[in-house]
Amino acid sequence: MVSLDRLRALYADMVTARHYEERLQEEYLEGKQPAFDISAGPIPGELHLAAGQEAAAVGVCHHLRADDTVTAPHRPHHVAIAKGVDLNRMTAEIFGRKTGLGKGKGGHMHLFDPDVNFACSGIIAEGCPPAAGAALAAKKRNTDSVAVAFLGEGAIDQGAFLESLNFASVHDLPVVFVVEDNDWAISMPKERVTDVENGSDRAAGFDMPGVRVDNDDAVAVYEAAGEAIGRARDQNGPTLLEVQVHRRMGHFMGDPQTYRPDDDEEAALARDSIDRLESRLADHGLGDDDLAALRDDAEARVEEAIAWAKEQPKPDPEDAYDDVFVNPPSGVTAEEPDFELAEVTTDE
Repeated sequence: MVSLDRLRALYADMVTARHYEERLQEEYLEGKQPAFDISAGPIPGELHLAAGQEAAAVGVCHHLRADDTVTAPHRPHHVAIAKGVDLNRMTAEIFGRKTGLGKGKGGHMHLFDPDVNFACSGIIAEGCPPAAGAALAAKKRNTDSVAVAFLGEGAIDQGAFLESLNFASVHDLPVVFVVEDNDWAISMPKERVTDVENGSDRAAGFDMPGVRVDNDDAVAVYEAAGEAIGRARDQNGPTLLEVQVHRRMGHFMGDPQTYRPDDDEEAALARDSIDRLESRLADHGLGDDDLAALRDDAEARVEEAIAWAKEQPKPDPEDAYDDVFVNPPSGVTAEEPDFELAEVTTDE
């Protein structure tokens, strides 16, 4: 039985993530309409939003600690919020500001917060090998830390994903691979690009448990993730967990979604994981005023983060090459090496 306090915490993170994505959409489109220009407006570059996928993130991450590692794909904000990434610094990074997580140079697809062991990448399935590596490190250090790799269903045929499953199984690693199945691999329906009905079916080929949650019910995800993460903490190996989610927006901002039937988009809007959780909270006696207070707190947190980010300075042009390569320690110059190169000779 999931406690009322836990349900409230799940709901708070879910409405925070939803409002965050909706507000980023508004900020991103500012200055880009009617002529769409990714360089215009307060948020530069591309933007991939996860409104509708919140249940997968909170249901998993609410079992995790700061020392557990999480990797996310190019649609990362809901996972980052659930993992406890600093919202102000993440927002500053998305707005390209100097005080961002990556000093404004990485953008929304390259967020790193070592304080809570979170990272993401725009490369499909790229987070799977680092998650397996973090799990291997935890095992060698004899800790009970775990690692979680989030990915979309479009990534389940990638070599990095399949090799990571094999590596995790061979070495019995404390890692959970979480597939967020939103039915669309960019503009391609999943049944046209993969040979299995569900991504969780891939687990059978690697001798690990494969579990699928057929709807984006935060409580169902929380319960399934609890078993998988508990198994990993107890050194009983990896799990492949798949969650059906319903993407409410396009693959990226500016996506016309001409490939998507109207009834599919309507169905995604109708199957709302937040509405589902509100019903559970109502069953526990929470009234409309209680839910409104939680939403108000979440929205205020988001608005404060956006306002703070907008006030932050942009990176200085002369800092463009900083952090590209490993910088020498303070007081050390890189002009002359402090060692002698051995003379190399070859036989004639």
